[in-house]
Amino acid sequence: MTKPRISYVDPGTLTDKAMLADFERCAREGTPRPESQAIRAHVPAVFWSFANSWRDVFKNGVADHDIKELCRVYVSRSVKCEFCGNQRSMKAASQGLVEDDYRDLINFESSQHYDGRQKAALSYAEAITWDLPVDDAFWARLKKHFSEPELVEIGYFTALTMGQQRWLRTLDIEHHQIMAGTDASMAPGFETAEALAASKERDDYWARSNGAAAARAAE
Repeated sequence: MTKPRISYVDPGTLTDKAMLADFERCAREGTPRPESQAIRAHVPAVFWSFANSWRDVFKNGVADHDIKELCRVYVSRSVKCEFCGNQRSMKAASQGLVEDDYRDLINFESSQHYDGRQKAALSYAEAITWDLPVDDAFWARLKKHFSEPELVEIGYFTALTMGQQRWLRTLDIEHHQIMAGTDASMAPGFETAEALAASKERDDYWARSNGAAAARAAE
């Protein structure tokens, strides 16, 4: 088990009933997962700032939740935050988003899997994540599909989750370490600590195999 670079706050030591109740919601609903909130809990203002933004901007708000979920995982794939990328929104799943909807995110523009509205939102997330130049045509495309309040919310949430994910990937945190025993919002293959370890072992094996193949090809 990896050891986080900043210690987890043990929810069992909390005297703040509201904070403990939110930890229990994290364990039950899975987004955010308890581990990331156990880091933020060192500073209650940070804990609540993220919890409230997640509830009001990501889970609720004016823009379609499934659009924001695709943008969130696009960011995960882009910044290589496996902790966040191995999570799935239960609300988005209840609205019809399935695992295949996540597969082509990095190559969304050329994919036949996304409609024009989804591709426009992902182009917005792409521009924010990679500091890409934007022009009148870029904004015309966005405004064809989204209202200005929706664009504010999608842009704000993309920026928020990008910063959080870039931070979390430095911390060496892992799933199933705090309030373990729930598979809420976990991607297929990561539902339990054992499944997560097996998936990572397979990933390491393929990475080693591909590295060896590349080395042989270069000889």
